[in-house]
Amino acid sequence: MRQIARELRQSLSGSLVRIGKYSLFVGRLLSETPRALLRFRLVVEQVYNAGALSLVIIMLSGLFVGMVLGLQGYDLLQRFGSEESLGTAAALGLVKELGPVVTALLFAGRAGTALASELGLMRATDQIAALEMMAVDPVRRVVMPRFLGSVIAMPLLAAIFSMIGIFGAQLVGVQLMGVDPGQFWSQMKGAVEVADVMEGVIKSCVFGVACGAIAVYEGFHAIPTAEGVGRATTRTVVTSSVVVLLLDYMLTAVML
Repeated sequence: MRQIARELRQSLSGSLVRIGKYSLFVGRLLSETPRALLRFRLVVEQVYNAGALSLVIIMLSGLFVGMVLGLQGYDLLQRFGSEESLGTAAALGLVKELGPVVTALLFAGRAGTALASELGLMRATDQIAALEMMAVDPVRRVVMPRFLGSVIAMPLLAAIFSMIGIFGAQLVGVQLMGVDPGQFWSQMKGAVEVADVMEGVIKSCVFGVACGAIAVYEGFHAIPTAEGVGRATTRTVVTSSVVVLLLDYMLTAVML
């Protein structure tokens, strides 16, 4: 029993220490943001790497999520005789919840792992140590552009995901299930407000900060071995997914 209590105490203390290190690292990233924005070319390159190269999986996933949402929403609304509200249900579900959350999870699996493995390999091949020996701050030169690229790319990807998802819901609801197209779009236009869109934007920005910070932290502090880089990549996906879902609940509770 004492052994179990000791292990729980050590696990809790280790988790608190890790959260503290995360917080300090994020604070440093945020403080360096104004200077890093002056390196416009580097930031644009990372927006391309994190955002443009993720467009295919984001668009495909958005289309299929929207189509499934159209099928399930039609089946549910049909029971209450409210098939015309399918556009409203699909738009609100995608803009407020599914768009930011699913985009963040896909981003963590694709771009987050790429960032963590890239920085981890730079650590393993002593490139970061070489920058430090040349009196170049690796956080400013290497980490910050990748972090800002993630923060900027996430809201754009979430918006594209939501738009493609609405198109998928319309494709199923109107073309396949026979919902009136005028009712579909008019009810959506009348029900979706600016506050609903801003909720999705705020969530996607927060998720971008969280996923980007976790990815660069894990990669920058990876153990300089092949096994260490693999563990850092795995931790990036797992930690980002859990944090995104936790933040989603907290933000939803606050905004409602």
